Amino acid sequence: MIFMLVKKLIGNNCYLSPICLEHAEQWTEWLNDLEVTIPLGDEAYTHITVENQKELIRKWIENDTPVFSICDIETNEIIGRSMLLAVDLVNRTARFGIAIGRKDFWNKGYGQEATKLTLDYGFNLLNLNNIMLGTFSFNERAINCYKKAGFKEIGRRREARILGNKKFDVVFMDILAEEFESVVVQKIVQ
Repeated sequence: MIFMLVKKLIGNNCYLSPICLEHAEQWTEWLNDLEVTIPLGDEAYTHITVENQKELIRKWIENDTPVFSICDIETNEIIGRSMLLAVDLVNRTARFGIAIGRKDFWNKGYGQEATKLTLDYGFNLLNLNNIMLGTFSFNERAINCYKKAGFKEIGRRREARILGNKKFDVVFMDILAEEFESVVVQKIVQ
């Protein structure tokens, strides 16, 4: 499948490309895979179609929401997505989200690198001060990734996620601009 990919922020193994409608088909495939979506949250029990993903992408593009497809630098394949939602330019805050949809790219550092690229965009281009996230206590792979990228746990909402009669905490984490070291932007403006 050939569609538009633009190298917005480039790392060693992956780059972030602004989203376009053609990315919806790939996202739909991942978001209907429970192994991918149970750790994400709502997507696991939401009806995901190409049409509703295109509508969501349209909305994000119209609102200039910073949402990116994560692409492998060698093959230019889309392997995931990352985003900054609820961007508040007055208080300089946002909420971070990421999913590596291609399971053959799990546990290879792509999530950590894409997280840092997205944080670089948020802190150094949008001039945000605080970026937070929420994940589930069973998602140890994600928690470790976020810690390596510089996030710190700031609290928990106890037993706020129930799956198959098992209860899990929601883990809240954040990072401040002063705690983040730029991986792309600061090298350009030195």
